[in-house]
Amino acid sequence: MKFQEGVFLVVIFFLAYTQLVKGQHQPREDCKLKCGNVTIEYPFGISTGCYYPGDDNFNLTCVVEEKLLLFGIIQVTNISHSGHVSVLFERFSECYEQKNETNGTALGYQLGSSFSLSSNNKFTLVGCNALSLLSTFGKQNYSTGCLSLCNSQPEANGRCNGVGCCTTEDFSVPFDSDTFQFGSVRLRNQVNNSLDLFNTSVYQFNPCTYAFLVEDGKFNFDSSKDLKNLRNVTRFPVALDWSIGNQTCEQAGSTRICGKNSSCYNSTTRNGYICKCNEGYDGNPYRSEGCKDIDECISDTHNCSDPKTCRNRDGGFDCKCPSGYDLNSSMSCTRPEYKRTRIFLVIIIGVLVLLLAAICIQHATKQRKYTKLRRQFFEQNGGGMLIQRLSGAGLSNIDFKIFTEEGMKEATNGYDESRILGQGGQGTVYKGILPDNTIVAIKKARLADSRQVDQFIHEVLVLSQINHRNVVKILGCCLETEVPLLVYEFITNGTLFDHLHGSIFDSSLTWEHRLRIAIEVAGTLAYLHSSASIPIIHRDIKTANILLDENLTAKVADFGASKLIPMDKEQLTTMVQGTLGYLDPEYYTTGLLNEKSDVYSFGVVLMELLSGQKALCFERPQASKHLVSYFVSATEENRLHEIIDDQVLNEDNLKEIQEAARIAAECTRLMGEERPRMKEVAAKLEALRVEKTKHKWSDQYPEENEHLIGGHILSAQGETSSSIGYDSIKNVAILDIETGR
Repeated sequence: MKFQEGVFLVVIFFLAYTQLVKGQHQPREDCKLKCGNVTIEYPFGISTGCYYPGDDNFNLTCVVEEKLLLFGIIQVTNISHSGHVSVLFERFSECYEQKNETNGTALGYQLGSSFSLSSNNKFTLVGCNALSLLSTFGKQNYSTGCLSLCNSQPEANGRCNGVGCCTTEDFSVPFDSDTFQFGSVRLRNQVNNSLDLFNTSVYQFNPCTYAFLVEDGKFNFDSSKDLKNLRNVTRFPVALDWSIGNQTCEQAGSTRICGKNSSCYNSTTRNGYICKCNEGYDGNPYRSEGCKDIDECISDTHNCSDPKTCRNRDGGFDCKCPSGYDLNSSMSCTRPEYKRTRIFLVIIIGVLVLLLAAICIQHATKQRKYTKLRRQFFEQNGGGMLIQRLSGAGLSNIDFKIFTEEGMKEATNGYDESRILGQGGQGTVYKGILPDNTIVAIKKARLADSRQVDQFIHEVLVLSQINHRNVVKILGCCLETEVPLLVYEFITNGTLFDHLHGSIFDSSLTWEHRLRIAIEVAGTLAYLHSSASIPIIHRDIKTANILLDENLTAKVADFGASKLIPMDKEQLTTMVQGTLGYLDPEYYTTGLLNEKSDVYSFGVVLMELLSGQKALCFERPQASKHLVSYFVSATEENRLHEIIDDQVLNEDNLKEIQEAARIAAECTRLMGEERPRMKEVAAKLEALRVEKTKHKWSDQYPEENEHLIGGHILSAQGETSSSIGYDSIKNVAILDIETGR
């Protein structure tokens, strides 16, 4: 009895030890699996416990969540389970000017014991009258190279054949070669040791020679460009082979880490072994759970003539014919030769029965399915959450309506492409016509995920609480479609961006138009920041989000990125959102969002109105690519006339434009605390317009102006008061932004 108990304990201990040995080679469950766009899978990893233990060569580094590095210096672009990894290697270069030369230092790399150069690489030289050499070091050293000759500009034939470019044909380095270096040298005249062995005009079109490793098929030589400008490309893709350990599968025995449904293979290019999924399976063969079965019937990798006959099984598939059929050699099902009349009769009766049953239940089933689908979309698009939050959000827009799917299809003529008004990062906007002939704009979001549903609900909540004449009015939404729809009032005259920079409209906005648009937008933002029930930060103010109606009245649109700021907070920490060129640099670097971020974006819009130039344009010179820096420097250096739009600049409005430029510069100061509030900006801009009106009045009615005391009207108390809506003491306009009107 004691003997049996001892055997039992030994078995239990053995099983536990076996599981422990297996488990110690497996990564933690919380290991990071992505770095930039590169997928990281075991045996590779980027932290302790995530890569194959005992071999730090598989320990990778992720730099700023974008670059994956091997040995901390070699960038990795792809990892394959089949024992290959794609990396980027620097190229060697050596440049010459006439008879002077700049000597380059040979490039060298040392790979870990688990890596070696793949034979799927080419050692390539680009240059004329030059020799390249690559050497590897180990127990058995290896060298290879090639020679390129040319006396004149080679023809552009795309071939690397020794004229301007050469490459190695055989690249089979020894197994243990983990250190190598390469370089190139220009051929010399043996008589006077000069570089003019051949025609010196070669250096005019080929001042440098380049030597580099590159994966086969990843470099195509172009003599018209590469001989002169290959220096613009500094790194090339290179293939490395990797393996586990330095033992064969037989030598590794039970210590192999190949998982379930996989097999061990000796590496053919180096020491060690690799694991591969068995045929009919796919996945990571190095994990304990191993490879999963491939459903060939679904993935369409079977050879059955009729897909309906395919039956998946573990590790493969079978072609099974229905009753009464046989499988022939071509994997097709054929009917045996016997009485067909009986079969036809059975088929006809069966079809009639099915048709009769289908007719009886078709209508009810279709209606039920359609209703269920619409309900599913409604919930998927956050309908319940939206209704709940709208009911308690203090809805300002009493005309808000929930539209049906049929109504939206009819309004957009089935979402016809001719009805598209514009497309952006968050969706497509269609022109719609409602049954009462009201023209509306219908915004169709992109395929929804949880974050986009939140953005959609957020935009509805924000717009439903805004009732302002300079904010695009939301009329309702539709939640019964696969993606949600928002219905807005239709603004007929395009965007401010179109009028300033586009080809659809002539850029005929006068200074008066531009000043009024700036005042309307500034007043709207001041209302959102200071007078809305909950302060709102738009977060994406730009000319493309400012619409103009038939009277060129500004309408602020696209609140998908806006944020509601609680009354007890002045700023929020959020993920940075916005548009380059308009994005507040302080918000971009800190992630702290406050109303001064909108002030910065408005300052850029004001600069666009003044200059007629885009906020960000890479076609402009380096110093003026970003409008803000260009504009501010022109203002500080009294070069404002260089950047102001010729259509608005004249002697009558020079002072106004200078003041507006100063306001724009204040709005775009680097530190948010140094920028004015939108309420102050709106008041200053309104003061410009009031001042302009006063000057016009004085010019047109000089007699009446004589009765004014210093341009002011004498009040009943004996004090002077300014023109209507203007406070001359404080030199600011009195804006009715509290009411949103």
